[in-house]
Amino acid sequence: MLLSEGRWRKCPRCIVVLSLVLVVLAVVPACGLNSQGGKEGFAGELPDLESTAGNAQGNTASKAKRSPYINPDGKTIAERFPVPEGFTRIPVAAGSFAEYLRNLPLKPDGAEVKYYDGRTKPNRGIYEAVVDIDVGHRDLQQCADAVMRLRAEYLYGKGRFAEISFNFANGFRADYRKWMEGYRVVVEDNRSYWVKRAAPSNTYQDFRRYLDIVFAYANTASLAKQMAPVEVSRMEIGDVFVDQGHAVIVVDMAGNRETGAKLFLLAQSYMPAQEIHILRNPMNDRLSPWYEVNFGEKLYTPEWTFTNRDLHRFP
Repeated sequence: MLLSEGRWRKCPRCIVVLSLVLVVLAVVPACGLNSQGGKEGFAGELPDLESTAGNAQGNTASKAKRSPYINPDGKTIAERFPVPEGFTRIPVAAGSFAEYLRNLPLKPDGAEVKYYDGRTKPNRGIYEAVVDIDVGHRDLQQCADAVMRLRAEYLYGKGRFAEISFNFANGFRADYRKWMEGYRVVVEDNRSYWVKRAAPSNTYQDFRRYLDIVFAYANTASLAKQMAPVEVSRMEIGDVFVDQGHAVIVVDMAGNRETGAKLFLLAQSYMPAQEIHILRNPMNDRLSPWYEVNFGEKLYTPEWTFTNRDLHRFP
C-alpha cells in the first residue's frame, strides 16, 4: 500500500493507522514516556524548586518571573535574548546551521504557542518566545520532529538536498533526493521501500510532504541513532539533548572569556504537535531563559529531565 497524504495520521501514542487495509504499524513514541518509564514530563526527580522557580508543576514554575534578558522588540533569537553581563555570543561561521538557528524568526513578544489544531498551549512558566514557523495541520511535528524540521529547513534553504535524510523507526532510510526523483514510500508489515509514483519535483510543498512522512515514522530513538554522542563540555549550537521520549535543541550560546563559563538557549516542540518555542530555565529565574553548560548531572527543562549523557550532534 502506498503511504500518501490523507491516508494516515499520527495519533497521540504514535500508532500510525493506515486506512484501506487497516495495517497498523507500531512505532516508538516521538514523545511520551521517559527512559525510566515515567509519565510525560517530570519523572519524579525534581529538587526543591521553592527558592528557584516558585510553585512547580513538573519542572515548570506556574508563576515564573519575567526574565531580565529579554528585548521585547527583538524579532530573532539573537535580537530577543541579550546575554548576561560579562558574556558575549559565541562566534559562528557565516551560513552555518548555528547561524541559522541563532537568527530564527520569532513571533511578537507575548505570543502564545499554538497546537496543530489551533488551540493554545497555556504558558505555565514553560516558554519565553515562539518561533515563527508553521506547525502544520496534523498531529505530527512533535519532539524529535521539530529538531528534524529545523535541520531539514536549513539544508533545504542552502540547496544541500543530498544531506536531507532521516531514518524511520524500523531502520528505513528516507532520503529526500529519492523523494525529489518522484519515488514514494510504501509500508507493508513494518517494511518500507520506494516506488516510483510521481513526477520529479523539488517544490517546497513537496518538501513539506516529505517531512510529514518522516514525522509519521521517525522518532527520538531513530534520531539519536543518526547522531553522535558528544560531551556537554564540547557543546555547540545545533546539538540536541535527546532521550527516549523527548528532544530539545541548542539554538544559541554565549561565553565568558574571563571565567570560561558558557550559557545556552533551548527550543522544543512537544505533544500534541505544537509550535516550536524557546524554553525558560525553571531552575534559575535570574538567568532564564539561559542555561549554564556546567549544569551538573541532570538538566531540568520545563517539561523533561535530561542527563549530561544525552547530548548528540548531527554528522
